[in-house]
Amino acid sequence: MSRVSLDRGWSPRLTDATVLGRWPHLVGPDIADHCTPVSLRDGELVLQAESTAWATQLRQLQRQLLTRLAAAVGKDVVKRIRVVAPSGPSWRHGPRTVRGRGPRDTYG
Repeated sequence: MSRVSLDRGWSPRLTDATVLGRWPHLVGPDIADHCTPVSLRDGELVLQAESTAWATQLRQLQRQLLTRLAAAVGKDVVKRIRVVAPSGPSWRHGPRTVRGRGPRDTYG
């Protein structure tokens, strides 16, 4: 199977899918419970943190995470980690918007 994946050029995609699919096993349940891998492209792993506090914590743990991932899946699979904080609520409902402060304008 590995020979077929190499012949067809699937090997990089399979290793990317391995990182995303085995995320809790690779980093442990403590970290996996508080962040989700979003994508892995060109060696950059994007992580979505559940809170801004966890985003800060993951940024501080980047070096350890890169070491752990390199030992598990290979040295050149994950080269960088970009941590994305959770997004705030969106007040946009529909295709049209009005400039201004949004829903706070109607509060008195």
